[in-house]
Amino acid sequence: MHAITRHPKGRSPWQTELGQAYARLDDLLAALGLTPGSCGVSAEAAAAFALRVPRGFVARMRHGDPLDPLLRQVLPVEAENAVLAGYGADPVGDLDSVRAPGLLQKYAGRALLITTGACAVHCRYCFRRAFPYPEHSVTPGVLAEALATIAADDSLHEIILSGGDPLALGNARLREILRSLADIPHISRIRLHTRVPVVLPERIDAELLDVLHNAGRPLVTVIHANHANEIDAGVIAALQELRSVSAALLNQSVLLRGVNDSASALTTLSRKLFSAGVLPYYLHQLDHVAGAAHFLVPDQEARVLLAAMSAQLPGYLVPRLVREIAGAAAKTPLEYFGTT
Repeated sequence: MHAITRHPKGRSPWQTELGQAYARLDDLLAALGLTPGSCGVSAEAAAAFALRVPRGFVARMRHGDPLDPLLRQVLPVEAENAVLAGYGADPVGDLDSVRAPGLLQKYAGRALLITTGACAVHCRYCFRRAFPYPEHSVTPGVLAEALATIAADDSLHEIILSGGDPLALGNARLREILRSLADIPHISRIRLHTRVPVVLPERIDAELLDVLHNAGRPLVTVIHANHANEIDAGVIAALQELRSVSAALLNQSVLLRGVNDSASALTTLSRKLFSAGVLPYYLHQLDHVAGAAHFLVPDQEARVLLAAMSAQLPGYLVPRLVREIAGAAAKTPLEYFGTT
């Protein structure tokens, strides 16, 4: 393991970087040489769902370009204020799947822990942007109830750590959760869903790697990258470190209008992920959360994009195009015609 770098004030470098994330529209626009009028920003949208984006992620954006695909994912815009039928606060039925505080189960054999409401970045299309985290997270005071529910159900074999983002937790808290799960005999693997390695690669430090290495169960790490420009040298280095402590390293993306809605963007992303040691896993159709309708790519267009990818890439680099439907027994694939 690498030597652990200590911040002189007792904070790790990643915590310092996270604390300096952009949280004001004016500051973000100034850093990119943009004006409010050039990109349709909305203070109302920012008030409804706060802006948060690490400076290192902003550094990967194109200066002066209001259509930059990374910027579009985090910028509060006027289109978010539209009230549209079919778009709501809980688009995938999370609240109907609660088994205990912080514990959700939708599919057989696996359940999901809402470890925290915190994220390193606030993505505007987030399907949990309106999730009531204070009532439905495994805070230290309620973790025991969730663990007891898991321990009493031997049909559960996999636990998914989600949020928010589990890597927004401190190492001591994360270690506690992992050790508690490893003490349950019928839990055979743990899955970690995180966007942190992409937006805040500084988080993947020696102390975290030690925590993950000693998780006590095989760890499947699922990252979230939507565009090849998100993956720079720092991210590649972080992903290579994660490979050393993960039984599998996968990526899931969301298909987003104006971000990755072209065969070339999706193909380049898959190739870059593989070069970094990550296999494409899912390409999600947009969850219909209020405020995100402007990102929607129609199903037929999505199928055409996946067919084009299939014609250019081997099958293992083509993610599964899926939609999450509340109450369904699994993710629903959107079939497309192509060769693999």
